[in-house]
Amino acid sequence: MRTLLFSFILTISIQFTNAQAYRNLLSRNYSYDTIKKYVVKDQSWVPYPGYNNRAEWEKIPQNLREAYIEEGEGYLDYGWKYIPVSHYLEFTKSGSRMIMEKPYRDNIQAFEALVLAELMEGKGRFLKDIINGIFYYSEQTYWGNSAHLSLQRAGAGLPDVLEPTIDLGVGKVAANLAWTHHFLEEEINKVNPLILKRLRFEIDKKVLKPYYTRNDFGWMGYTNESVNNWNPWCNYNALNCIMLMENDSITRSINVQKSMLSVDEFMNYYKDDGGCEEGPSYWSHAGGKLFDYLELLYKGSNGKIDIYNEELVQNIGKYIYKAYINGEYFVNFADASAKLKSRPGTIYRYGKRINDSIMTGFGAFLAQKQHFGESTFKGKIELALDDLFNLDEIKNAKAVEPLLADFCLPDTQIMAAREQEENHDGFYFAAKGGHNAESHNHNDVGTFILYYNGKPALIDVGVDTYTAKTFGKERYSIWTMQSGYHNLPTINGMDQKDGLEYKAKNSSYKSEKDKVSYSLDISGAYPKEAKVEQWQRSYTLLRGEKFEISDSYSLLENTGDTQLNLMAALEPKIIKPGLLRLGHRKGGLSLKYDPEILQPTVENITIETDSKLYTTWGEKLYRIRFQVLGNSTVQDLNITVQPEI
Repeated sequence: MRTLLFSFILTISIQFTNAQAYRNLLSRNYSYDTIKKYVVKDQSWVPYPGYNNRAEWEKIPQNLREAYIEEGEGYLDYGWKYIPVSHYLEFTKSGSRMIMEKPYRDNIQAFEALVLAELMEGKGRFLKDIINGIFYYSEQTYWGNSAHLSLQRAGAGLPDVLEPTIDLGVGKVAANLAWTHHFLEEEINKVNPLILKRLRFEIDKKVLKPYYTRNDFGWMGYTNESVNNWNPWCNYNALNCIMLMENDSITRSINVQKSMLSVDEFMNYYKDDGGCEEGPSYWSHAGGKLFDYLELLYKGSNGKIDIYNEELVQNIGKYIYKAYINGEYFVNFADASAKLKSRPGTIYRYGKRINDSIMTGFGAFLAQKQHFGESTFKGKIELALDDLFNLDEIKNAKAVEPLLADFCLPDTQIMAAREQEENHDGFYFAAKGGHNAESHNHNDVGTFILYYNGKPALIDVGVDTYTAKTFGKERYSIWTMQSGYHNLPTINGMDQKDGLEYKAKNSSYKSEKDKVSYSLDISGAYPKEAKVEQWQRSYTLLRGEKFEISDSYSLLENTGDTQLNLMAALEPKIIKPGLLRLGHRKGGLSLKYDPEILQPTVENITIETDSKLYTTWGEKLYRIRFQVLGNSTVQDLNITVQPEI
C-alpha cells in the first residue's frame, strides 16, 4: 500500500508540474524527503494544553470558561437528532437543503459545545453526552450534506455505504471527532476502550482511506476541474485527521504531501493579485481556509513548512481588507453577500504571519466591533481554541480600520475607490471585469456597486437561499444570477451568457488625486444574438463632486429593446424628465440623464420571503430600467450621480 501511494504521489507531482507552468508553492519547496524529515511523528506539535493540564485551561478568562460550561449544560441529556431517509431525498424532490441541514447543524453545534464545555471544566460531567455523540456519528452512514451526494457514483439522493465520499461536512465532523479523540482519549477509555476503537474505525473508513486512495474528487484539483474554496477546506479537515489519527509515519508523510499537491492546485488557480472570485463572504472559506491549512502545516512541522513569504500567499490575505467598505459592508460580487461578520482571529493571525500591520490592525478592529471574547467562540473545536489562546494579544493589538483610497486587482479585474482616504464620507464605488465562468459565478461582467456615506445605494444583490438549482443546470434561471438584475445593460433584448468565453476586454484603470476611472469593453460577455460590436462601459469618480456611468456602443442592429439596468437599495423616485432621486431628498442621491435618449421605469422587487436576502437588504429592492430611445446603432449614454442638495 505504501509503495502504491508513493508512486501515486510521484505520478501526480510529475503530471501536474509538466502540465502547466504552475507555481506549485508547496511541492516545489518541499520534497517528500523534506516532509518526512520535518512533519512531527506524534501529537507533540499540538499547541493547546492537554486535558489534564488544568492550570493552563484556567488561564482562559473565568467569564468565558463559565459561558462555555453554561452552553454545554444546555446540551446535557441531548437527544441526538435522527435524520431520516425522507430528509435526504427532499433535495432531489423540492431542491430544499434545509430540511436535512437543520438537524445536521444542530447536532454539530451540540457536539462542539459539549466538548468545549468539558475542556473548560475538566470534571467529566459532559463525557456521557460526548460519548453518546460519538456513538451517534459512528452509527451514521454519512457525515456530509444531502446537497453534496453528487460526489458519489450513484448520484444525489441517499448515501451509498459502499462508496464513502468526502465533502465539507464529512471533513468537519471527522476533524471534530479527531480532536475529541486527542483531548479525551484517556478519559473515554476509562469508560470503555471500544468507544474510541469504533471512532478510529469510522474516521479511517469515511475519511482516511478515501483520501489516501482516491484522486477523483473534483475539489482535489487532479481532474482538470476548476477548484474553489472546497479545496483548502476539505484538505484542511483531512489534514487534521491525518496529523491526529495516522500513527504510521510513512503513510502520514505521503498523505501530507498529497494534501500539499492538492492545495497547490488551489493556489495555482488563483491570480497573482490574490483576488477572491467568490467575494469577501467566501474569503473565510477560501483565503481564510488556506491560512488554516498552511497554519496546520506550520504547526505540524514545528515551523519548518512555511510559505508565508510568498507574494501570492500575502496577496490572498490582503484581499480581505482591500474589499472592506464600512461596518459590515464589503465589496460583493458573485454569490457573496454585501454584509458579513468576518473572522477577526483568522485575519489577525494571518496578518501576523505575513507581517502586514494593516491586516493585523484590521483583525484587531473587527475584534473590537464584534466584542471579541465577550461571548463564546462558535464553530470547530480547534479554531475556537485558536481564538481563545490568542484572545489577549488580539484584544490588546492596535486597531486599524483599512479605509483605502483605491485599489485595483488587475488579474482578477476588480477595483474600488472611495472619495476620501481614511473616511467613510462621500462616494465609494467598486467594479469588476473578468469572465462568466468564475467560481460561484453570476453573469456580471462589467457591473459595479455604489455606496454613499458608507451605505449602499446601487448594489449587487448577491445570492438568495441555496437550493438544488443554485449549483445545478438551472442556475442561470435564478434572477439573482442574471445580468439583467445587475448594474448592466440588456442589449437588443439579450442579457449576458455564462461561460469562459463570455468575458471583458480592454480594461483600463487610472487613479489620480481627484479622479479615479475604470473602463472596459463588455460586448464579449453577450451572445451573438445581442448584435453588439462594441460596448465600452466606463466609471468615473470625480472626488468631491460626482460619479459617472458612461456607455459608448456600436451595434450591428438596433431592435429597439435595449435598457440600462440599475439595482437600488434606496427607493427611486422619478422627479421629472432627466432627474431621478434615490432615497430622501436630504441625504439622498440624484441621477441625471438625457431624457431624449433614456426613459426610466422603476420595478419593486419583494424579497421578504427569502431569509438570506432579507437579512442583508430588508423587505424590498428596486430595479431601475432606462429604456434607450431611438434606433441609433452608435451612441453615447451618460448617467451622473450626485448628492442631493
